[in-house]
Amino acid sequence: MSRVAAIDCGTNSIRLLVADVHPDTGEVVDLDRRMRIVRLGQGVDRTGRLAPEALERTFEACREYATVIKEHGAERVLFVATSASRDAENRDEFVRGVLDILGVEPEVITGDQEAEFSFTGATKELPGQDSYLVVDIGGGSTEFVVGDDRVRAARSVDIGCVRLTERHLVRDGVVSDPPTAAEIAAMRADIEAALDLAELTVPLREPRTLVGLAGSVTTVAGIALGLPAYDSTAIHHSRISRARVAEITRQLLAATHDERAAIPVMHPGRVDVIGAGALILLTLMERTGAAEVVVSEHDILDGIAWRAALGDERGAGSCPARRDG
Repeated sequence: MSRVAAIDCGTNSIRLLVADVHPDTGEVVDLDRRMRIVRLGQGVDRTGRLAPEALERTFEACREYATVIKEHGAERVLFVATSASRDAENRDEFVRGVLDILGVEPEVITGDQEAEFSFTGATKELPGQDSYLVVDIGGGSTEFVVGDDRVRAARSVDIGCVRLTERHLVRDGVVSDPPTAAEIAAMRADIEAALDLAELTVPLREPRTLVGLAGSVTTVAGIALGLPAYDSTAIHHSRISRARVAEITRQLLAATHDERAAIPVMHPGRVDVIGAGALILLTLMERTGAAEVVVSEHDILDGIAWRAALGDERGAGSCPARRDG
């Protein structure tokens, strides 16, 4: 077993997994798994730059994670940065800050690399004889990956719950509460166009099983299950029907901020963006005809951890854990 730390820094959240990983079997034993909503991608779609306050929120989370990594004695650290930092003009400032705090330079990976990590994390423990469409709905981008025992096709497109919300639901710094029919239609049109783009290279309709990843999907699952609080064990590998996803999406898009915030499984950082995330999932299910989605709590973070255990530096910034704190 190898003790590793994996960090996934996306548009909306930054997540840490410290785990013992068996490189031969792919077994991942969690020691510490945590998430902070930092909104690194705040305003990136509009300005092309990472905002100073967004960078500071992210660096604050990195300082917390550095302490956790040191406490657990992780032997190797891999840090992957995705959509927001890919798009930003000032991403060098982000890279320098992370390097100073964690002692590892983040690798700003491509959408295809992001898709491969997500597929590995989501399917490593699922039956290899099946064919899967893995969808990872992030803040700034969504990844579509088709494969069985390995990735067959992948595509990343620039739609995500934060990007769609900022593009269509924010006026003068205020999020529509709730969004209008015209705003919802504009979001759906963007999603449909992105699916058209994805289908140029990824056969979205061929796989037998749809696997959904990340906070938008797991939150929809928690609502569907009627959980009194977020419970990753109950959510992991739950199956949610398309009809139920459609019902929840309609409810979320019709609700006010306070009504969404009152949902027991809702993380405060997802209140304003969950409607857009749910709409991406629903539109995909309608496009592919998927009767249900298998929800996975294992995703890109687990894929990064598995690669760290292999000592594989392809596609991810990595280094031995810094011991000086």
